[in-house]
Amino acid sequence: MLAWLSEQGWLAVLRAAQPQHRAALTLWQGQDWPAVVRRFDVGAQPGDVCLGLPLPPDEHTGGKVRISLSVPALEISRTSAAVELRSALRYAGPWREALTALEKEAKHLHLRIYGSLAMQVLTGLLYLTPASDIDILFHPRSRKQLEDGVALLSRHAGHLPLDGEIVFPGGLAVSWKEWQMAMTNPARVIVKELHAVRLMDTASLLATLEHA
Repeated sequence: MLAWLSEQGWLAVLRAAQPQHRAALTLWQGQDWPAVVRRFDVGAQPGDVCLGLPLPPDEHTGGKVRISLSVPALEISRTSAAVELRSALRYAGPWREALTALEKEAKHLHLRIYGSLAMQVLTGLLYLTPASDIDILFHPRSRKQLEDGVALLSRHAGHLPLDGEIVFPGGLAVSWKEWQMAMTNPARVIVKELHAVRLMDTASLLATLEHA
């Protein structure tokens, strides 16, 4: 999920910011760009929301900086779901043609994206490099959609640097590659939630989906 801060939220963030982060935060505030909702910190205060603000890779070293923020929920002015894949196609550089083919096949799955490509769409800054992954979010509603989606991503991963997660009902997120392996060699999988990371068996996750 993406989150936009209120004016008061930005003022609080800037007051608490490390000096080396202030220029980036001021830019984000001025452009009204969003931050990304992330898992709660262990010491987060009740009523706070934990956010991440990933900066573009350094043009010389390729190093990446991710600024961690924590703000009261009242200081978030609006939120939205992750960027739709179809909105990102014109930003996809050398992967545009192959990604367009994926999007056409996956229209019924309503794929979304996060990571470098999503941030490039949202800000117009240069995030993608030849080493970047394309991080897909996939929200299946039924077991049939789950099977179709994993098969589709697996097939297109042969010519696209695809990564990403399946998001089961309730916000339970699992790497689609890990899920695929667990279907071949039965095992529990790592599940990410806003408040925790834990292991779950695949049967419990399948039970959250419609049988259609």
